[in-house]
Amino acid sequence: MPAAGKKTMDDHTSTVHTCASELLERLQIPAKVDVVVDETGAYRVHVETEETGLLIGYHGQTLESYQILLGMIISKAAGTWVKVYVNVGDYREKREEALMYMAQRAAEKALSIQRPVELARLSAGERRIIHLTLSGDERVTTESVGEGANRKLIIRPAAQT
Repeated sequence: MPAAGKKTMDDHTSTVHTCASELLERLQIPAKVDVVVDETGAYRVHVETEETGLLIGYHGQTLESYQILLGMIISKAAGTWVKVYVNVGDYREKREEALMYMAQRAAEKALSIQRPVELARLSAGERRIIHLTLSGDERVTTESVGEGANRKLIIRPAAQT
């Protein structure tokens, strides 16, 4: 029955494409939209537009909001919850690279000063990238603390034995 599951996913691809295109139209952002289903069954929406800055917003906040709204619209149209990731140009790849670099720099700083280093104002997804980046580094530990907008990521030197 895997083929039937694949067919269902393909059926949602046109819904995802239509909803993404119509939402951009309503926002008066001319764009080209491509949709693919990844190995997890999530829909990857790739948007090409000359108005990248407008759609991405400050630190990707507008893009995150667009993604949430789009996910809600698509799930309602499809009649089932649908996971959607939106990327504009190569923003997500560049942001992930920047976060990985930031994680390495913060870990080196924590080790050199032998004190915790705080990274604030990161989204949940950005904190996850930092945690994953440093998960293989036994010299440091990472922890998210705080609530809501005050949540921050702490990078600490690992305890010496």
